[in-house]
Amino acid sequence: MSSATLKSHNQPERKVRLVTNLVKGKSVTAALTALEFLPRRAAEPVAKVIKSAAANAQQTGKEVADLVVKSIIVENAGMTKRYQPRAFGRAAPIRRRKSRIIVTLAPKA
Repeated sequence: MSSATLKSHNQPERKVRLVTNLVKGKSVTAALTALEFLPRRAAEPVAKVIKSAAANAQQTGKEVADLVVKSIIVENAGMTKRYQPRAFGRAAPIRRRKSRIIVTLAPKA
């Protein structure tokens, strides 16, 4: 089993989960092919993390063609808080949410 992590991706976890739910349980090659044609902003970073996990597995002597995306965990990685000036001296909050992506690959069972 090998894994890779993207610690601070500048996109809300809810939007990243829409992408990761599509590739759970697929082989690495099928997951990368599906992500290549997906018109979502989160598709590129998720593909990069899967490629990184596959490279980590290759370093330990495993064959990439035999690997399956066992799990992809997307969790909250905090947020940046700022304020936007509004009319009549008010301030509106701006919350830039971040997400953490953890990919685990395992051999086909």
